[in-house]
Amino acid sequence: MKKTLLFGLALLLAGSVFAADSSPKDEILAAAKALGEKANYAWKTTVTVPEDARWKPGPTEGKTEKDGYTHVKMSFGDNSMEAIMKGDKGAALTPDGGWQSFSELENAEGPGRFIGGMVRSFKNPADQIKQLAGLAKELKKDGDAVTGDLTEEGAKSLQTMRFGGGDGPTIANAKGSVKFWLKDGAVAKYEFKLKGTVSFNGNDFENDRTSLVEVKEVGTTKVTVPEEAKKKAS
Repeated sequence: MKKTLLFGLALLLAGSVFAADSSPKDEILAAAKALGEKANYAWKTTVTVPEDARWKPGPTEGKTEKDGYTHVKMSFGDNSMEAIMKGDKGAALTPDGGWQSFSELENAEGPGRFIGGMVRSFKNPADQIKQLAGLAKELKKDGDAVTGDLTEEGAKSLQTMRFGGGDGPTIANAKGSVKFWLKDGAVAKYEFKLKGTVSFNGNDFENDRTSLVEVKEVGTTKVTVPEEAKKKAS
């Protein structure tokens, strides 16, 4: 009886020590892993930019299934872009109404190449949460949220990817921050802010954007992919 009681107290103490050692970053990474293991989920990303910004992105709607397809729709003013991906393969619906594979987009010119760079660097929320947590200097509890500043290199890399990656844009004065809201151990939504001076094709402009991602329909999402897109992505 005494041995059983002592064993139980030892387990309780060990659990308390483990909980005490668990950092806010550990909490976020665990939540990201749990989201990635869900059968499916959807999300909506809303981007806020200054009133005088040249580019005003519309919302992004996405759906993903574990070990299946991810389907994303983005809008940019009067234009929109649709993409599907599975693993490292995928296809995007170009402005002329046809689907092109990622490899075809890499060799395209003009808007097609830009779209190719964007979809290549795309991450679904489970992966993006892990990425953001890894790029933060330190994460701290702030009420019902976890917050932190991004490293300069982290803020720079995120903005470089945003504008197509590769040897295209250069970013100066990069800074950023991230905020996660947890509910029952899961990330209900998260926000990341990015600022920097972007140099692209000989032109400089200030990038100042806040992206809010809301996770929804966990376990009830269905991804529908057009047959033409599947063929291009295979």
